[in-house]
Amino acid sequence: MEIATLPISYFGSVEWYQSLYRADLLLIDDEERFQKQTFRNRCEIATAGGRQNLTVPIVHGSGDKNIRDTLISTHGRWQHQHWYAIQSAYGESPFFMYYADELRPFFEKTWRYLFDFDMEIVETCCRLLDIEPKITMKSAFSDEITPIETPHVFRRYYQVFEQRHGFQPNLSILDLLLCQGPESVLYL
Repeated sequence: MEIATLPISYFGSVEWYQSLYRADLLLIDDEERFQKQTFRNRCEIATAGGRQNLTVPIVHGSGDKNIRDTLISTHGRWQHQHWYAIQSAYGESPFFMYYADELRPFFEKTWRYLFDFDMEIVETCCRLLDIEPKITMKSAFSDEITPIETPHVFRRYYQVFEQRHGFQPNLSILDLLLCQGPESVLYL
């Protein structure tokens, strides 16, 4: 059995979803402490100006705890800003209109915990990719873990701003999904 152990991720990278797709079992590390400046609360998209990080703000001090206890800040308009950035970057992509109604709620609903927010995103992205991975929490897994080391290949696929910036590998799954639609799973 091939097992992958990954940290939770906010609209994880293509590499993250390749690991998820290729493993027989994915263990989400729910026992770790929140780490600043990681993809647990940020993703990277391709925009007209190049790569752009979208960061979910967390409540100061809540990141000193277990990842499950990390609180999302309700200050500011980060959800509106993220959705606007995604619309601007991918509004003309082939599949934006196809998936927009599935993605928009992540930028309208209020979420309390980063871990719950990210897990809901993973579940939604898996449904949109039409994959049904076996996912469990690392804390609930008692067997000896031998993680897989699968090489990741970043083949070119159509990207909205490729003419301007060249192919941008390993962006958020949003890039692959909104540019390739149902064929995204073939890329994984």
